Amino acid sequence: MSRATLHFAVAFLLGAAAVLGFAPFQLFPLPILALAALAWLWRQASPRRAASLGFAFGAGLFLAGVSWVYVSLHVFGGMPPLLAGLAAFLFCCLLALFPALAGFLFARLRRDRVWTDALLAAAAWTLTEWLRGWVLTGFPWLAFGYAQTPPSPLAGFAPVLGVYGVGFVAALIAVLAGLTFGERRHWLQTGVAIVALLAVGAGLMRIEWTQPAGRPLSVSLLQGNIEQSLKWKPERLQQSLDTYLRLARAHPAQLIVLPETALPLMLDQLPRDYVAELRRPALALAGNVLLGIAAQDAQGRYYNSAVTFSANGPQTYSKQHLVPFGEFTPPAFAWTMALLKIPMSNFTPGAAVQPPLAIAGEKVAVNICYEDVFGEEVIRALPEATLLVNLSNTAWFGDSLAQPQHLQIAQMRALETGRFMLRATNTGMTAIVNPRGRVERMLPPFGEGVLLGEVSGYGGATPYVRWGNAAVLLLVVAGLAGPLLGLRRSAH
Repeated sequence: MSRATLHFAVAFLLGAAAVLGFAPFQLFPLPILALAALAWLWRQASPRRAASLGFAFGAGLFLAGVSWVYVSLHVFGGMPPLLAGLAAFLFCCLLALFPALAGFLFARLRRDRVWTDALLAAAAWTLTEWLRGWVLTGFPWLAFGYAQTPPSPLAGFAPVLGVYGVGFVAALIAVLAGLTFGERRHWLQTGVAIVALLAVGAGLMRIEWTQPAGRPLSVSLLQGNIEQSLKWKPERLQQSLDTYLRLARAHPAQLIVLPETALPLMLDQLPRDYVAELRRPALALAGNVLLGIAAQDAQGRYYNSAVTFSANGPQTYSKQHLVPFGEFTPPAFAWTMALLKIPMSNFTPGAAVQPPLAIAGEKVAVNICYEDVFGEEVIRALPEATLLVNLSNTAWFGDSLAQPQHLQIAQMRALETGRFMLRATNTGMTAIVNPRGRVERMLPPFGEGVLLGEVSGYGGATPYVRWGNAAVLLLVVAGLAGPLLGLRRSAH
């Protein structure tokens, strides 16, 4: 085996090992250590070699970490196994191009000065993660900042810089360690810098960026555990209706939340007497119900929506960031629908900015399933919103890493916004996450149940709510500016 092949294999294994830093394993130092080792491999690599090592790292990370895409395509989407496996493999290879770009940028622009190169590598890594969350509608899953939810001390940077800022700091620590490994003259400076960054993160976690507003609210999060393969069968409709009505009646609260598309009907098909009975347990406590259901407008377009009912008519939030293929078909890809058997897979996106829903004295910012992956979109409803609620149906991903990974993403959104995040899901993981990013309560997945709790609405705004990703992007620009100017001068 040649040295180049060995390094490629090592980079692949490092990427796969980094997955252990994310939920459910949460060995949060591992992604930093893995990236440090990759930076060590990058030190003397040519741009082409660094790109190939970055690709190998990304391939290991995504093939190990998002293999659940195969489950969605084959088990629940009905795609033939070989084709689903090939599609999942190519998808992961596409994602691996982003770490490859980070490696190329670092090797092309490095100045052989430790601090300049460390900032450059952290900036390149963060830039490519941000691009991955934006290009082709975005897939920011396994962004390195997500591994640093509590108890990681770096979680303190989340309310200030968001998940990409946390990733920037984690990458900076990793690259400093990787670039100076084996060089004693830099050990002291590197050690002091790393300890300082960890201390700052721990200190930021002690700051109360937001404050409770109003009285505590009782909540009841319903997990119906309706099997995905049976949910849309007409003969099973009554089972869904009966299950959620029974759970709501048995567990009253001021806010009763049903998951995404909990009832396999259009909103205008719901019997009025059923809606009245579903609301009754919450109305008795001066509250209301929040229901995930498809809604159709006068033009025949339909939306993946969340609805709460009042005397003046329904208040509705419609999902605006749709999942390609699962919820809409990208142009030129209509042929794929012949291979997939996904009901309700041609939604219309809702408006980019929608007001919070007024429920039981709170302003509720709703996000549906995959939408909570996009922090810069969640904060559009803030600081007006006092509470975050996510409605999900992750049954599409089976008993896979997608379930705990998605919950960890919700933890990051709670940290960034300084708000409670409530998750009501069909099969898991239904949970209450506090504004410190910690899971207070959670239902066991893949079982019928109800999660009862008491939460407070929060007011105020974290720095991230005010700045969004602008602050971390300024850090990225600063990290790239010096090397780019140096490259321009050397070209002359």
